[in-house]
Amino acid sequence: MDAGNQTWVLEFLLLGLSEDAEWQLLLFGLFLSMYLVSVLGNLLIILAVSSDSRLHTPMYFFLSHLSFSDICCSSTIVPQMLLNIQTASKAIIYSGCITQMYFSSVFLCLDNLLLTVMAFDRFVAICHPLHYMIMMNPLLCDLLALFSWSVSILFPLIPCLMALHLSFCTHTEIPHFCELAEVLKSACSDAFRNYIAMYSLTGLLAIPPLTGIIVSYSKILSSILKMSSVEGKYKAFSTCGSHLTVISLFYGTGLGVYLSSAFSPSSSKGAVASVMYTVVTPMLNPFIYSLRNRDLQGALRKFVSRSSFPL
Repeated sequence: MDAGNQTWVLEFLLLGLSEDAEWQLLLFGLFLSMYLVSVLGNLLIILAVSSDSRLHTPMYFFLSHLSFSDICCSSTIVPQMLLNIQTASKAIIYSGCITQMYFSSVFLCLDNLLLTVMAFDRFVAICHPLHYMIMMNPLLCDLLALFSWSVSILFPLIPCLMALHLSFCTHTEIPHFCELAEVLKSACSDAFRNYIAMYSLTGLLAIPPLTGIIVSYSKILSSILKMSSVEGKYKAFSTCGSHLTVISLFYGTGLGVYLSSAFSPSSSKGAVASVMYTVVTPMLNPFIYSLRNRDLQGALRKFVSRSSFPL
């Protein structure tokens, strides 16, 4: 290995969305606003669910976990972006990049598994309503949440630890943030095993959950079509509508990130897709879930009024 060209780099350069100095202030304000809205919106959902006994059900239990995951995902990525814009520096130290890569993988994986568990919850609620509280008992809910957290924490460790053994060229540039695929592209040493591990784990963590979601909603759709009551059909569709919207947004933007990375030579297009996936989606989730949910809207109003006018 030529020491002049390949080394253990001390920092990476995050290119961001634009190199134009005139855009930096606008981007800083935009990302700061989206981050604050994302954190506040998801935090309000967590507080509303925990403070209202009517929302102590499996659906809202998993929703509060999803909201916490979205807060953590945004907090892993956006503050570093804001710091780089504010200081006019694109650099992120090597250890910071590896840390960001691991935790962003953890919370994106957790979102994926929680959405699958929530699809199963909706399947049980609509297809087996009489046995819902028996099947979705507190013990099972805790076990499903524990399984989702455990898998999300442990599985990304494998490719991230393998990445520690790679060497990188100097002046290593990454389009948006330290995601595993972009870090591997920057490696100067042979990363074949790393790619095998990354794609294997991606398939393992993406295909079974997506299959579970498709199977759950195919059975839900079949059950809804068999209902004789129009009101019952509307209620069932409204129950699943928010979750389906979030699933479509999550997997749609995730597919956009993959396609832009695989087929587009433009790093700016990949960066925009990554922003949609990691910043915009967590910001929109609280609005999607609360928009047509009267129970959650009522709990939010009650919590906000109680906080504004304490007894």
